[in-house]
Amino acid sequence: MASKVMDRQVFAAGQIIFREGKPGGAAYVVQEGSVEIYKTSGSGEDVVLGHIEPGGLFGELSLIDDAPRMASARARDRTVVIAISRRQFEYKLNESDRFIRAILRILLSNYRQITRRSVKLEALLRKHGIPFEE
Repeated sequence: MASKVMDRQVFAAGQIIFREGKPGGAAYVVQEGSVEIYKTSGSGEDVVLGHIEPGGLFGELSLIDDAPRMASARARDRTVVIAISRRQFEYKLNESDRFIRAILRILLSNYRQITRRSVKLEALLRKHGIPFEE
């Protein structure tokens, strides 16, 4: 595959990289800076799921199972990422064993379900004034 595989992108502090619920067109590797991954609860509160530091990968879930983004991502500071296109990702994934692809999809389904429940639980705890520790 001779097409361009990766694309370097720069985001300003606070800039949204992608939004929850939107289709996933790329996965990203943080080269410089850091990224905050968050979900918006039913009450409109942003619940931070984690931070991605240099060398970390994010946005890969929707490339694997073709579901909409399960969370949003924004740059915490000036951030440089390397975007890996859906096309290249699918090409590499299709080269792998079918059994491994099936297991990967099952794991992602479980992960998405656990994350949705975790966000609801955290919002409920906060609503009742119960501290939530990371």
